[in-house]
Amino acid sequence: MPFDLSARLAERRAAHLYRRRPLLDAPQGVRVRVDGEELLAFCNNDYLGLANHPEVIDAFVAGAQRWGVGGGASHLVVGHSAPHHELEEALAVFTRRPRALLMSSGYMANLGTVTALVGQGDTVLEDRLNHASLLDAGLLSGARFSRYLHNDPASLASRLDKATGNTLVVTDGVFSMDGDLANLQALCAQTRQRGGWMMVDDAHGFGCLGAQGGGIVEHYGLGLDDVPVLVGTLGKAFGTAGAFVAGSEELIESLIQFARPYIYTTSQPPAVACATLKSLQLLREEQWRRSHLQQLIKRFRTGAAGLGLQLMDSPTPIQPILVGSSDRALALSAALRERGILVTPIRPPTVPRGTARLRVTLCAAHSEDDVAQLLQALEAALAALPDEEKSHEHH
Repeated sequence: MPFDLSARLAERRAAHLYRRRPLLDAPQGVRVRVDGEELLAFCNNDYLGLANHPEVIDAFVAGAQRWGVGGGASHLVVGHSAPHHELEEALAVFTRRPRALLMSSGYMANLGTVTALVGQGDTVLEDRLNHASLLDAGLLSGARFSRYLHNDPASLASRLDKATGNTLVVTDGVFSMDGDLANLQALCAQTRQRGGWMMVDDAHGFGCLGAQGGGIVEHYGLGLDDVPVLVGTLGKAFGTAGAFVAGSEELIESLIQFARPYIYTTSQPPAVACATLKSLQLLREEQWRRSHLQQLIKRFRTGAAGLGLQLMDSPTPIQPILVGSSDRALALSAALRERGILVTPIRPPTVPRGTARLRVTLCAAHSEDDVAQLLQALEAALAALPDEEKSHEHH
């Protein structure tokens, strides 16, 4: 048999890398029902707690009643509805850029943008720890593809010196598995100096960083000249679905003409755009969500350090606890679950070998008590681990 899928699956099981989908039987939130259990969750990307917000739900329902459900066609045929257009205009204002373009998912936004901008004879340079969608986009573009050392401007500069054709430098704004911020000012300086373009995927930064929730670009006070291509997703802090690219008039027109995932995909349901317009308003106006989130991050980091846990250098709601081996990450996650807490273990190949971790994500809907409960459960779970496993948890 040419495709021996059962052997591949067995191999993955043996390596403790087999993944199963937890079944969520409740709306997205901090208290969920998963696989029949009531749990306190620290693993979703709904950073501002908007995915199940009553006003966002009302906007979605009203949108469906007015505009129906399906997008009906691709944007270039007859699928570009008034709510899509209104959301693009609002996102352009929000990002302080001439235009924004709505995409159906973050994966497609990255794939469509990179492949529309570079091809054979060009160069694409990416951070080693970029999201899978960015790495795939670079490989599929047909451009010369190279990865620079994580967040290292000198490593980027040496690769820029060898680049040919149009050069696109691509980085995450917030790295999704480590929670650290891109060293954007230095990376942008190297890129501009050598005539390249910087593209930032700020999927995990929008809503959380910046006084207005404008993400890493607002956080560092960078403009269109520094970051000509800015990508954001709507399924995380915005609490809805889809993605967008923001930039110059020429960039957006070029994507409409040349980005294949945009051209050949049915538009998202117009009601989703209606819901996003409401969540964008809440994200901007309700500053307390961001300040409360910052408090929780501080509280968690202090408490975790007190337990001797190894955290990563993250000022964001993504707070990974470095554990080491995959089976230890699984054991710790299972021990937390027994105590009513849901935290996902992240294992290779998603993260490098030997850096399996528990990826804790905090949300504005969590309370101080929720974080205290998580810290207590972590302490108890650590104490319950066999001794040889415990020694690896601590420095």
